[in-house]
Amino acid sequence: MQFIETRGNDGEKSTSVTFSEAILSPSASYGGLYVPESLPALDETFLTKHLSSHYKTLALDFLLAFDIDIEKETIEEALKRYDAFDEPSNPVPLVGIEDDCFVSELYHGQTRAFKDMALQPFGYILSKLAQKRGENYLIMAATSGDTGPATLETFKNQENIKVTCLYPNGGTSDVQKLQMVTEDAKNLKVIGVEGNFDDTQHALKELLSSEDFKAELEERGIKLTAANSVNFGRIIFQIIYHIHSYLEMVRNSSIKMGEKIYLVVPSGNFGNALGAYYAKKAGLPIEKILIASNINNILTDWLTTGSYDLTNRELVLTESPAMDILKSSNIERVMFDKFGGARTKELMLELEVNGKYQLSSEELSSLQEDFSANFSDDTEGKIVIAEYAKKGYIMDPHTATCIKAYRELREKKLPTVIYSTAEWTKFSSTVAKALGHEVKDDMEALTWVSENADVSVPSMVSGLFSKPINHTVVVDKNSIKGEMLNFL
Repeated sequence: MQFIETRGNDGEKSTSVTFSEAILSPSASYGGLYVPESLPALDETFLTKHLSSHYKTLALDFLLAFDIDIEKETIEEALKRYDAFDEPSNPVPLVGIEDDCFVSELYHGQTRAFKDMALQPFGYILSKLAQKRGENYLIMAATSGDTGPATLETFKNQENIKVTCLYPNGGTSDVQKLQMVTEDAKNLKVIGVEGNFDDTQHALKELLSSEDFKAELEERGIKLTAANSVNFGRIIFQIIYHIHSYLEMVRNSSIKMGEKIYLVVPSGNFGNALGAYYAKKAGLPIEKILIASNINNILTDWLTTGSYDLTNRELVLTESPAMDILKSSNIERVMFDKFGGARTKELMLELEVNGKYQLSSEELSSLQEDFSANFSDDTEGKIVIAEYAKKGYIMDPHTATCIKAYRELREKKLPTVIYSTAEWTKFSSTVAKALGHEVKDDMEALTWVSENADVSVPSMVSGLFSKPINHTVVVDKNSIKGEMLNFL
């Protein structure tokens, strides 16, 4: 399998690269991204073959069908990372909350968020590639709260790897921040940034494409890569759990093989939704992908009007911070698939120069064949959390945005999977408020919700509050590069 570029080729980079090259050097020509030339078929033969499969067996067969240039033994070892999840035989439980609505719980890994599903195996593969090549890598991550902890966890103490993680100071929950700043491995550096997630992501992309920065790293014998979903090594693992969700629906007799379902994805940077799109394109019987946003509803506008306009928007900090994003990276991959490289380059240049672009009516119609979108504000989200808590199910504020999409966007009454991207423990203060109790911090909230809603707090969360703080640096975005070089 070869990977090609979303904005066309600049004559300097190769016109196509292998999977390992795409994940080690994820920045493509003209600031674009890498995408696969084709997708393996998720037809009924493949799906029926895996009706009784363990998650790791499904994942291995899918990755082998993708024909990536990674040895089977390395992939098998990478997938063993799922053995550390709460239930190794089923790392992604599917829980019914309505007769035709099921929650795919993606958060049963080490950092209690869906990023573990991709970053645990991806981290192993990237580390082994670096070691095999005898090369040293700086891995950069920008986080709105979940990518950072998952990246640090997967790469800590890995040989040939150093990690710098950027997070928006004040833009994460207490637990998310503690998961980062208490890390003690020598190969990790956590940097708070004065600004929002878009500022941190923009800084990361600038450094990834900066020849001067790469040259300074080269002098130190270090190559540069990224762990955000700009890296297709993340996306490939995010396709698999959508297949698993479908098979779980067949197993529990909610659908028959071949029947279609809706998927509802809470989305900010669109990586999770992109995984669903690729699964649909490959043949998984999905009626439509319903995108749920918070009041930073740039994706809702894009999918309902075709307008992507940053000129009159200010990022709003909400109680679902992983979706506090205005510059959504992975929609570029969808546009490439729909409109081609020349048009994608044109649109992305227009966004960079003018801060906006407008799709044609034909382009918008093409998007709407696969996607619909709406959004919820914080008040609506807390009402949903309280409603389902009374029914015995506790969800985090990102998952809560999915309920409105489930209720309002389905054009057919088909069974639906909504994706829960984080455990409630990462946003316990919001959950406590939704249940009618004001708290001063996450520590108090965790205790109160646990006692009053009869849910447990995993030790990897409760133990954070007694760990020493090892990373205290907070800088403005212009000082990020210097801070990274000091670390190296």
